[in-house]
Amino acid sequence: MSETETKMASGPLSGLRILDLSRILAGPTCTQLMGDYGADVIKIEKPGTGDDTRSWGPPFLGDDTGTTSGESAYYLSSNRNKRSLAVDITAADGQALIHRLARHCDVVIQNFKVGGLAKYGLDYAGLSASNPGIVYCSISGFGQTGPNAHRPGYDLLAQAFGGMMSLTGDPEGEPMKVGVGIADVMCGMYAATAILAALRHRDASGEGQHIDLGLVDTQISWLINSGTNYLVSGVPQHRMGNQHSNIVPYQVFATKDGHLIVAAGNDAQFARFCSILGRAELAITTEYQTNQMRLKNRDQLIPLLKAEIGKWERDALVAALDAANVPAGAIHDVEDVFASDQVVARDMKITMAHPAAGRKGVDLIGNPVKFSKTQVSYRRPPPLCGEHNDEIMAELAQWEAEERS
Repeated sequence: MSETETKMASGPLSGLRILDLSRILAGPTCTQLMGDYGADVIKIEKPGTGDDTRSWGPPFLGDDTGTTSGESAYYLSSNRNKRSLAVDITAADGQALIHRLARHCDVVIQNFKVGGLAKYGLDYAGLSASNPGIVYCSISGFGQTGPNAHRPGYDLLAQAFGGMMSLTGDPEGEPMKVGVGIADVMCGMYAATAILAALRHRDASGEGQHIDLGLVDTQISWLINSGTNYLVSGVPQHRMGNQHSNIVPYQVFATKDGHLIVAAGNDAQFARFCSILGRAELAITTEYQTNQMRLKNRDQLIPLLKAEIGKWERDALVAALDAANVPAGAIHDVEDVFASDQVVARDMKITMAHPAAGRKGVDLIGNPVKFSKTQVSYRRPPPLCGEHNDEIMAELAQWEAEERS
């Protein structure tokens, strides 16, 4: 067995086959994660153009000559460990091919508009008829039911509707979205865990099922403490910039030469923080002695802390706080992140060979999960559109021959 084959066989999801009809970010995030864990992911793409995000650049992947392919960095971010099969699902023969493939897959995932695949017979009812054990995951903007089910699904819309933008940004500024497509990404995470749960049920009972996920639903679920604060108190949280609704101090501060964050999550940490600043008395002052009192008197305390922190150079204060076990750190830009020794130590930047990248390959973000036994593997770079047509069709013929024998 080759090294690649060994890696393919060692993942915790090896032997699992996923038919991926999703595109953009939420679905591809889910299937890339499962591909990293060893699943065989067959990505279905529109012939000629493929996943919409292939053209969402610049930047595009360049080769050694400085030219570019059609592969945008956006597409590359969420499509490794997949094989691409170009299929026109609007055509009868394309629909028939999807049915044939689905008979030999464990999971189907799609993010078309609600009802968009039913007209092609590619919805859960259509595909489960011949494969009752199939786990079929539908991702949409608002889910398959409810008064907004017909509306399109975009990350920005989910962050707006689901309340996240009302919590994010400067108190005096406009509502602000998170700087990446976090509603899409988190929906993909929920999809992965839901699929694994449904597969466990299938393995125990033989029953497949339909999973219905909405970007807005999953975004609402990770309002977390801010949402529950409202449900308990009836008072909606206002925008607080970088401050925390339940912990003080927990925010950005300016030093002489830059910014840092301090996250004093308990009273002992706050006392050590004050001692380093030369204001140990603040930690025993009644108004600031407990977190509950610091919350109540935030407006008086924060200016005092800002005045002291402003006397320090950033790196010196970070070092002092780190030595005292007070959570603090510099604020990195993306360049700082990937230049850090932590990224190297944790393999959070990887390089993969790619036909459009030339000798240098393509740098990608690594998987954060570290298994002690069944390690994550990086077997395939993000595929070209239709790159694996012949390979997959040959395998399908073999699967069907084995089924007939």
